[in-house]
Amino acid sequence: MFAREKMSYAPIPLPDRQDLTPEQMADEARAFHDRMRTRHTTRDFTDTPIPRAIIADCIRTAGSAPSGANHQPWHFAAISEPALKARIREEAEIEERAFYAGGGGDEWIRALEPMGTTAAKPHLTVAPWLIVVFAQRWGEFDDGTRYKNYYVPESVGIATGFLIAA
Repeated sequence: MFAREKMSYAPIPLPDRQDLTPEQMADEARAFHDRMRTRHTTRDFTDTPIPRAIIADCIRTAGSAPSGANHQPWHFAAISEPALKARIREEAEIEERAFYAGGGGDEWIRALEPMGTTAAKPHLTVAPWLIVVFAQRWGEFDDGTRYKNYYVPESVGIATGFLIAA
């Protein structure tokens, strides 16, 4: 939340802005592509501990994503407590059983068949951290007045992409 009286616009100088040559841009783009192409979607998670500071840095990176009207309509929750992860897994598996029982529709379920996915979600308790991403369609000023957030799915999607890239 923030105060309405603090909403005036004042351009912020960007001292860290880099003016790159086309060659430097190409090098940066290639380096980023090389790094990203080693990232894979996997159904296998490790239980190797990850320090909280690393998770916090990844979430900070996600929070730097652009958003509609710069409202940053997201909230991230980092969860490492085993009992809470187990509860999340239980609830997720209830939803997944309904999905695989037909709630997802035949076409979607057929599309998942080659991956061998099921309603079982052991990764939710195996992974050392869960990061839950929430979208906020409405924000609230300090005085309780609500305001609309814009381009919420797009903004949260970009922030989630930043999180994954981090």
